[in-house]
Formats: sequence, structure tokens, C-alpha cells
Amino acid sequence: MPPCDFKPEEYKGMSKERIMEIRKKNCNPMTMKITYYKNPVFMHQGHMQWLWDVDGKRYLDLFAGVATVSVGHCNPKVTAAAEKQLRRLGHTTNIYPNHPLHEYSEKLASYLPDPLKVIYLTNSGSEANDLAMLMARLHTGNFDILTFRGSYHGGTTQTMGLTNNSSYKYPIANGLGCASTMCPDVFRGPWGGSHCRDSPVQTTRECGCAQGQCMANDQYIGQLKETFSTTVPSQIAGFFGEPIQGMGGAVQYPKNYLKEAYKLVRERGGVCIADEVQTGFGRTGSHFWGFQGHNVIPDLVTMAKGIGNGFPMAAVVTTPEIAASFTKAFHFNTFGGNALACTVASSVLDTIKEDGLQQNSHTVGTYLIEELAKRRDKYEIIGDVRGKGLMIGVEMVKDKASNTPLPPEAMSEIFEDIKDMGVLLGKGGLYGQAFRIQPPMCITTEDADFFLDVFDRSIQNYMER
Repeated sequence: MPPCDFKPEEYKGMSKERIMEIRKKNCNPMTMKITYYKNPVFMHQGHMQWLWDVDGKRYLDLFAGVATVSVGHCNPKVTAAAEKQLRRLGHTTNIYPNHPLHEYSEKLASYLPDPLKVIYLTNSGSEANDLAMLMARLHTGNFDILTFRGSYHGGTTQTMGLTNNSSYKYPIANGLGCASTMCPDVFRGPWGGSHCRDSPVQTTRECGCAQGQCMANDQYIGQLKETFSTTVPSQIAGFFGEPIQGMGGAVQYPKNYLKEAYKLVRERGGVCIADEVQTGFGRTGSHFWGFQGHNVIPDLVTMAKGIGNGFPMAAVVTTPEIAASFTKAFHFNTFGGNALACTVASSVLDTIKEDGLQQNSHTVGTYLIEELAKRRDKYEIIGDVRGKGLMIGVEMVKDKASNTPLPPEAMSEIFEDIKDMGVLLGKGGLYGQAFRIQPPMCITTEDADFFLDVFDRSIQNYMER
């Protein structure tokens, strides 16, 4: 494990047994179901890319609180800014003009292309996407909204309709007016080739496309057109799409898909919404926003997670034209634009720029993806490696001939083994078959090498068993 000069405090809190007793009795019952690992990690302290449990064991965090800790756990710059603001003014709401709100709004707007300059601040990605749904419907006068199968856009009653993964859907009426279209997944979908995606690594599928051609893209766009012809009215409100599917397992689309999809959506009166909750703030390395890698400009952008480095904050950014449509009733958010939240988020933007974290995402992420691709070529149970920057997915299969997803119990064995050797990952995919690597953007190539050694050993251990 790479060295770390930081020394955590000695843990003096409640026992593990007492924590689990409270977790079972007072925390919502789903908390127990989503707890990672057979032997859970009881967290105590964090510093940059490192976490320590209550026993003092150190872990390399490659999941960052679900792609949320963008600039490092308890980043000293962000922590200092938060402490300073908390001593001055914590909260007033945006009914009073205050410096942090306006400084941050101007700063965030400077990172987005014209005409995306009007900002609505909220508290979570679900809330931001819920708001974007409302704005799309009011602006267009239409109701139906399209998303990809396998997507995750939130868990509110409305955004549950955008989310196309049955594990996150409750058996009630939800998301009225939401429909899905085939996800253009060039690995697991029916079409794909060896030049489809914007990634250092392509699939191992054969490809006979001529230069500048992509049969897979044409086929998936054909599926989208069929959805327009069969599933939604002739005029729609909008289309939601993550530039890279996060919960889906870092799924990437053919390079020109979103550009063509946006054109088709706009021809039908809809607006295009980029869900940057996981891909934003430099995580993809090549660009600050995931949509920029697709050479498109959306009409609305939603963001959360990395925006506040773990502080509960989110935003919708849109155009003056769409914002003008959203004045038919009062819109107010008690905590949106909170002075402390804006100070934290402003410091996050500064830290990304000052510490070169977008470039680091590109450098370390590209190295990690290319090294993982070597493991894909070596091990029969690694079906695909994909992603950009530090938004990476590793899809596990029973064998390469069938590409059948590796069963959950097998995934759990490898997952637990990796944890026991000191690395924390995430899982995703419709069948839980993909490992998700979305670490704090401050990790180093030395950290990447440590993980690669651990990953090798865990795969070898599984295959020996």
C-alpha cells in the first residue's frame, strides 16, 4: 500500500455491535439491505483518497462515496473555507442577497458554454432532475420524457419514472409520462464494434465499418426512431441522458449517438437534459463536463455529487429562455443557495483548477483503463473495460464466449476480497455485474498500481477457488 503521512485520530466512539443495533432498530430498513460487504467497513475518518475504519485499518477509496468526493476526503482547502464561512454566516436562504450565493453562481456559470447561464441551486441529484422535468414540461408545453434503459436519475416519485432499473422502482404509480428507449451499449447491446466509443479502450467485438462510419450507431439511432414512432406522442417534453451511465456500470455510447439523438428530440419539440451528476466537474478528464465529449450543448444540465465534495448540494443550469418559462408560480428552495453550501462548492471549483485535478483524472484514469484492459485480455472472466478519466467500469462475465454476467455471489466474493486487501470499489450494472471505479480525483499512478496488484490477486484467488 502506498505511504500516507496523515495520522488518523484514535477511534473512541460506540462499539460496532452498538452501531449495528441502532442501524437495525432506528435507521430505515433499506439501510441494512444496501450495506456493502458481508463484514461491513465501519468508517471513522478520511483524508484525500484514504479512509480509515474504527480499527485503524487504511483503505484506498476508489468509489468516493458513490462518485461524490471529487477533490478528496476532508480536503484541507475545502475544509478551511467551510470553517471560515461557518463562523461568519451559515444560512439565511436566498431571499437575502449574500456574497457566497452570487460569487458561486457567477463562477459556476463561467464553466458552462453559452447560453447555459441561469442557475437553480438544490440539495440532491434527485431534486435537480425532478426540477428539470418540471422545467422541460412547462417550457415545451409537452409532457412525455424519454430516457435510456439501465439509467438512474433519482428516487423521487417523478424521477423514479426516469430511472430504468427495476431494483429502484416501487410498485406504485410513478413517473407518469416517462418512457425508455434502448441503451446504446456497444458491449452488452445487440450492436457494437471496435471503434465505437470515446475511450482509450474499445470492446473486443469485431468491426467492419469504414472510416467515419458506425453501423452500431446507425442501428441504435434506428431504435430511437422506432421509439418515437411507437411509444410517445409526436411532440415530447424532453430527453434525459447521462454522458456515461453511472449506475449502469460506466456504459458508453457510440461517439455520435447523442448528437444525432439531440437533433431528433429537438425536431419533436423537446429539450435535451444532460445528467452530469456523476460525470461532471472534470471526472472524465478530457472535458470539464461529460456532454462536451459528445460535442453537444444541452438545454438543461443537472449536477450534484462532486459539486460539493460530499456536502449536500446540487444544481440545474439552463438557458435564459427556459428560465423565463419557469415564472408562472413562485419557485423557492429553503436550502438551495445556502451560504455554507455555496462556499464549499466555490472552494471545490477552485481546488479542481489549482490542483490540476481534471488533468490528473485524464492522466491517471487513462493509465488505469489501459492497464485494466491488459487484465481483460488475460482473464476469461473480465468481459469489458470502459470509461474515460476516472469514470471507469469493469464488466465481469462467466466467460467471453457467452458474455453471461458473472453471478452476484461470485461478484461478492471478489468484491469482499478486494476490500480485505485494502481497496474499496463500487458495483453497478443491471445485473450487478460491473465494478465501478470513480475515486477522488486526487489519486496517483502509485495508487493505481496498488489497486491493479490487488485486483490481480483477487481474480486469481477467485479462479483458484
